[in-house]
This record gives sequence, C-alpha cells and structure tokens, in this order.
Amino acid sequence: MLVFVYGTLTEPDRVAALLEDGPGEYEFVGPATLEGLHRVDGRYPTLVPGGSVEGRLLSVDGPALERLDRYEGVERGLYVRVAVSGPDDRRVWIYVGDPDRLGVDATDAWPNVRPFRDAVRSSIVPDDTMVVGGE
Repeated sequence: MLVFVYGTLTEPDRVAALLEDGPGEYEFVGPATLEGLHRVDGRYPTLVPGGSVEGRLLSVDGPALERLDRYEGVERGLYVRVAVSGPDDRRVWIYVGDPDRLGVDATDAWPNVRPFRDAVRSSIVPDDTMVVGGE
C-alpha cells in the first residue's frame, strides 16, 4: 500500500523510530506531489482543499499502516485516512487532520459536516485530488 506523507513522516529517522521496532514493513518510494489539497500548519500540519503539497510516498504493509493510523490518531478522530488516485492508477492513502482539533484556521475549508471524516470523504474529488511522482 502507498501512503503520501507531508509532515513529520517525511523524516526517515521519525519513520524508522515509529515502524522499525514492531511488526510491519515500509520503504520510501520517492518524492511526490499531492494535487488538489495544500498544507496548512497548526499544532500539527493538515490539508485543506485547493493547491498542492510536496511530500513523499511511503510503501507499507498492513501492520505498518495500522501503526501509522495509531500515530496519526485516526481512532481518536484527530486525523482521517482517505484514498486518492496515485501513480499507475494505484490507490494512495493520505491523512487529513481535523482543523478544529489541530488549532488550524481553516473554518470554511471543509463542509460543516460531522463527523469530520464524512466532511473529508464527501469533498475529495478523485479526478481532482491525486498524487503524482513517487518514482
């Protein structure tokens, strides 16, 4: 599976500390660009509609993806993981953080739908939101 990372998980040392001592395998695939969303910073970075953001593609197996979900607080609603289009028509996972919970001024960025994951999933347009690169 491929995951587009754009914050602390672009740092090899951080990923190694998170994933190397437990189950799961990972490998950095290469630099990539996410089109259709851009990064905004708060307590932690997140994505909002429009623009693009540079990052990296990370190839992971199921156990590593579960560990990334825990790191990103998916179960707690801090981030939501959604799929977008990627290279060679492959699915790429991205993490989008809830602006309210991250201290990001993005009041009008997402529809006012709760839970936040429903707002993100209803707003991601597959043909407009995609990852390019990663070779």
